[in-house]
Amino acid sequence: MPRHAVPGPVRAADESMTLINEVYRRPLDPGYQEAADRRAAGVAPRRTVRGGAALLVLAVLLGAFATTSAVALRRPAPAVLEARALLEAEIRERTALADDLRRGNAALSAEIAQLQGDAASTDDPELFAQLQRDAVAAGVVPVVGPGLRVVLTDGDPADGTAPDDGSALVLDHDLQILVNGLWAAGAEAVTVNGERLTSTTAIRSAGAAVLVDSTALSSPYTVEAIGDAASMQTRLARLSAGQHLASLAQYGIDVRVSAQRELQLAGRGQLTLRSAQVPGEDLEAPQEVAPSDTQDADLGAAGPRTLGSRSSDVAGSVRRDGEETR
Repeated sequence: MPRHAVPGPVRAADESMTLINEVYRRPLDPGYQEAADRRAAGVAPRRTVRGGAALLVLAVLLGAFATTSAVALRRPAPAVLEARALLEAEIRERTALADDLRRGNAALSAEIAQLQGDAASTDDPELFAQLQRDAVAAGVVPVVGPGLRVVLTDGDPADGTAPDDGSALVLDHDLQILVNGLWAAGAEAVTVNGERLTSTTAIRSAGAAVLVDSTALSSPYTVEAIGDAASMQTRLARLSAGQHLASLAQYGIDVRVSAQRELQLAGRGQLTLRSAQVPGEDLEAPQEVAPSDTQDADLGAAGPRTLGSRSSDVAGSVRRDGEETR
């Protein structure tokens, strides 16, 4: 006997969307809908002044409680405030002590220099005169005179380049080329952002910062050189350093060169000799004089030497074309 299939219940086509349809057809909750119907029919209880005032007071109390809670949560604990005050007081005390030691060190250095100068001028006037002449080349004393000022400023990344590719930043390599060019153009003394350069000064990079010895510098980089401004500017333009400065414009770096009637360059202070030896006449080559950490101890040098003449003194960064330089 053949079996016939029993038809099942018919399901709606949108049965899976019952919840969405219910929300669409009845957007209000039944309780809210009932209150709205009573209000529309005019049978809903009217709001009284007392009820409105109570509602206002309740809202103010809730707002004040929320504000007080937020302030209490954001307020540091008393122990944290006490520790912070103690740390600030200790920082101020140590800073004042460091300032006192720095002033005392400067006074003692000046006294030592005065005593050495008095002794040299009395015992050996010729040596004293030579020391005075070589003090400028060694960067010991401050100098004043006309010269050239070059300001390099970081630019904005060019269109189509990554924001952090560094192509628009002034690199230590750029400052090295500029300083070497100024020495070659006849500069007698050079500073970068007020830091006096000597034959042992290192210009290098540490991450995104440019260091002159151990001092971190930031853009804009102001390079000042004392000498004949017109002559230096002409010679610099003829050297490869001038061509390099001109090429920086394509990376968005701003380069400004100006002649100055008077520049005041600070000195690096009294140098310290670790050891010294007077070479004898029978020696084939003169013995080297050990320099200090930051100064050139060879006071007999005829003038400031370019940083490029001693590649071990200047640690370079990476060129823009990817070649490493030193």
